[in-house]
Amino acid sequence: MTGPIGYFVHHQGRGHAERAAAIANELIGSRGVTLFCARDDIFPVLDERIEIRKIPSLFEPTGQEAPAMAALPMPETVHCAPLGWPTITDAFAALSGWFAQARPALFVTDVSAELGQLARLCSVPHVAVLQHGERGDAGHLAAYDSAVGLLAPYSERIEQHDRPAYLRRKTQYASGVGIDCSPFPAKREARRKLGLGEEDDIVLVIAGGGGEGTPSTPLTLGARAEPEARWITIGKVRSEWHETPPGNLEHRGWVENPRDWIAAADRVVSSCGNTTVHMVLAAGKPWVVIPEWRYFDEQFCKAEVLDREGLAAVSRHWPSHPAAWERLWTAAALIDVEQQRAIIEPRPAQAAAAWLDSLAAELWRGTEGKPALEIVA
Repeated sequence: MTGPIGYFVHHQGRGHAERAAAIANELIGSRGVTLFCARDDIFPVLDERIEIRKIPSLFEPTGQEAPAMAALPMPETVHCAPLGWPTITDAFAALSGWFAQARPALFVTDVSAELGQLARLCSVPHVAVLQHGERGDAGHLAAYDSAVGLLAPYSERIEQHDRPAYLRRKTQYASGVGIDCSPFPAKREARRKLGLGEEDDIVLVIAGGGGEGTPSTPLTLGARAEPEARWITIGKVRSEWHETPPGNLEHRGWVENPRDWIAAADRVVSSCGNTTVHMVLAAGKPWVVIPEWRYFDEQFCKAEVLDREGLAAVSRHWPSHPAAWERLWTAAALIDVEQQRAIIEPRPAQAAAAWLDSLAAELWRGTEGKPALEIVA
């Protein structure tokens, strides 16, 4: 069957959009691709043949919801299925209507346990994007068990030990998919571009966009303990009234070129969102990881496997005194940066797209030449 592949993209993370775009751009030469998302402005450059269809958000209230049903409990098999939300009704109608009209060969969910189950109930084979975290609940397992395959945007080497073998057997690992992991510029070149001194000892703190932002107070402790180093933050940093910032701590805010800053750094501090993890691994740096709160302990579980594989020095909370920073830097100095770089696959988007196309062809083998059902309006 040469039907199209549909791909649902969670609109609250650019990493989801970048992953979908990379795979779609590789797939479009083989079959049609339609991307479903609540936003159409978060994607990088897409092949003009790729269709984007906006659907209402499944997660954000609009004020039209029925208040009498707001407190009703959800069954264990779903994560986000509130009652009385017209936007969810409209989104599901748009998707099920497309299933009937387009007759897709495959539907990818990145990420929604509910939409994976919808596809299965509509008799459309689906692939679920796999994430780190405590995912053994009924909702995740319903989506994973009903999926014809799982796509993990990370290396099998950093898979969790508790991932069931039957799920691993149907998982395609695509480490670094959707992330620019091409060779980083040399440190000297990156510093020249950014106006940084060649001899400076630079600690780069990558503050992610999720949650409340990286707290600045622990960074003041680390920077003050190393007066000869330059601590530079990029991203969202949250200050508190009682901190006393040292002169060697600089906040640069959001930047358009994080790759240059990573390349310029001697050492890196960050949380462990998927994009950040793979960029730092691709660069190869002494690395301290402090996971942030996420649903299902996603970052804590990812930090544990990075620690297990010797790819990062991990602390489950921000250091509260200089000695804690010193212990982390001692551990980070032992990291083999070549082992970090070896985690990244050379062309993960191409491999993921080829797997999806092959999987779709295999699933529909034997239907070639059968006439399509006529849709009666």
